[in-house]
Amino acid sequence: MKIIITIKQAVVVEGKYDKIKLESILDALIIPTDGFRIFKDRAMLELLRTLAKTRGLIILTDSDSAGFQIRAYLGGAVSEGEVTHVYVPDVFGKEPRKEKASSEGKLGVEGLPKEVLIKAFQQANISFEQLERPGTAITRQDFYQDGLIGRKNSAQKRVAFLKLLDLPERLSTHALANIINSILSVDAYRKIIKTIDERESGDEENAN
Repeated sequence: MKIIITIKQAVVVEGKYDKIKLESILDALIIPTDGFRIFKDRAMLELLRTLAKTRGLIILTDSDSAGFQIRAYLGGAVSEGEVTHVYVPDVFGKEPRKEKASSEGKLGVEGLPKEVLIKAFQQANISFEQLERPGTAITRQDFYQDGLIGRKNSAQKRVAFLKLLDLPERLSTHALANIINSILSVDAYRKIIKTIDERESGDEENAN
């Protein structure tokens, strides 16, 4: 029987393979920084600041020097809200997908056993609990009905929506749904859609 642990905080990891590994263990919002790209991604940084204030943020990076650089940067850049550091031990080895070990010879988050990762969360006093989300979850069907996907001007409307929330434009619709359900109630989501619709109507009237 596969057991998935639910936590309320969003979890920041370095890469997509770390995200995939944690998704096999945790029911949580997991966000990869794409390595050092976070140093230049202002929109992503604003998202992390918002999450720290609204639901709490967990920083989980590899135990090598690059991981600690990213951790230190995020620790200073996200200074408000709830920020918890989860540290993994030095475990030496090579991930199966790689031809050779890293320069320091340490396994990253993606290569660590499930038991090691769970222990790391427990040592940081992370509570494992059911997350109560505000209201009914927003789905892709809502996005379609509200014109964020599948319509003639969906791309433009989605960009406007993301800008109002200070979210990065490169978010997939799946990631966007997860984030919206983490930081917004359904009513708040509807109000933002209404604001955008009213702006579009005003622009059309002015054009005429």
